[in-house]
Amino acid sequence: MAQILVTGSAGLVGSAAVRLFCEQGYEVVGIDNNMRKQFFGPAGDTAWNNERLMKAYPRYRHLNMDIRDEESISVLFRTTPFDLIVHAAAQPSHDWAASDPQTDFSINANGTLILLENFRKYANEAVFIFTSTNKVYGDLPNTLPLIALETRYELENHHPWFQGIDETMSIDRSMHSLFGVSKLAADLLVQEYGRYFQLKTAVFRCGCLTGAGHAGTRMHGFLSYIMRCCITGERYVINGYKGKQVRDNIDARDLARAFHLFFLRPRCGAVYNIGGGRSSACSVLEAINLCQEISRKKMEYEYTDHARAGDHIWWISSNDAFRRDYPEWNLAYDLRTILLDIRDVQKSVVLT
Repeated sequence: MAQILVTGSAGLVGSAAVRLFCEQGYEVVGIDNNMRKQFFGPAGDTAWNNERLMKAYPRYRHLNMDIRDEESISVLFRTTPFDLIVHAAAQPSHDWAASDPQTDFSINANGTLILLENFRKYANEAVFIFTSTNKVYGDLPNTLPLIALETRYELENHHPWFQGIDETMSIDRSMHSLFGVSKLAADLLVQEYGRYFQLKTAVFRCGCLTGAGHAGTRMHGFLSYIMRCCITGERYVINGYKGKQVRDNIDARDLARAFHLFFLRPRCGAVYNIGGGRSSACSVLEAINLCQEISRKKMEYEYTDHARAGDHIWWISSNDAFRRDYPEWNLAYDLRTILLDIRDVQKSVVLT
């Protein structure tokens, strides 16, 4: 039976991957040192998620390890014959990166390089999947000819990217944010190890990742944090663009299924944009209204004109490239279903 390594295994994407691969009968080793708690405080703590995984899956083995620890990572790869590496560990926040660029880069870029080198040396027949981000495109999407509607910005329906932005968008000549830069460095490394060394690697450039396993905070975790604010009464702050900025939202479980398909039929140096697409896209204002409706609570929020540097005004992912290669994949979770799941978990975790 194949052995799977999942980094960031207690986080949103990592835990979804752990669940899927354990349920498929694989042996899974997870690396997670709960740095989200260090980044975001108690609200970002993922210990609860890790405990659930350990209780639910006897095939899951957790290691409290830092991906930047070269010696420990090397020992792990030398002693465990991995067939797949799902790399989901990261410093994930746009805003936090600016407060400590060295730590952000050391995790997102240097940590990825350490994993890739050990993959190349000790597991070069395996598959390496990297969770990247649409922030590698910087703020170039903001140059699109957007129009302001009542609750969102939008493209004209005749625009070639109306259904979603594809991988042909440039990664140059834009402001990325320091987080976007560190993730882009890792993104390019994963591509290069695939193409230069002919290794089986994939980069998934994700839209807004979300789901019931998300420990959302003010600095990271869009839908999860809005629902948390609805439930707890915490005041939410909308940052710029009149709250009309648009995000597409993909449940981590749908992303994990995409990972599994790539593992079964891998390629070298593949790159895919992936997200919730137009059917799961919403603006901040629309997300607030939907969370209020689902939680049956009115949320307190305020507005500031200060938008985050390098942030997107409008982003919808095109899933066409991945669907061409894996036509059996589709999105199982729409926006309302995702928010209902988040509400149920938030009630059980936040309010206990």
